[in-house]
Amino acid sequence: MDVTDERDDTAAAQRPSGKRSARRSRSATSGASDTGSIATIDRTARKDEKKSGRADRDRSRNPFKRLFKFLREVIAELRKVIWPNRKQMITYTAVVLVFVIFMVAFISGLDLAFIKGVDWLFG
Repeated sequence: MDVTDERDDTAAAQRPSGKRSARRSRSATSGASDTGSIATIDRTARKDEKKSGRADRDRSRNPFKRLFKFLREVIAELRKVIWPNRKQMITYTAVVLVFVIFMVAFISGLDLAFIKGVDWLFG
């Protein structure tokens, strides 16, 4: 196997695709023995992560470090977002405005109908 192929496999394993078939094919080719229950394989790793997470949490009590880490993670997540282009934004904005105008007119009509009904009933 080539070195570039190994990098591709690790990159694919690190970034989830959301497709079950891709996960199954990766786990089948990874070389680990498949017992049929993935949850039992991950439980020991999760316990180790929890223990190390507690130790890291206890060490980083500095609120500025935690805030800086949070902001870095927010920026990293925002880079993953697929932002709409100008045409899509104009379309979405127009749809929302038309819907809001329709709902305002509809509720105003209901309000007017109830006012007329109450005036007629108790008038």
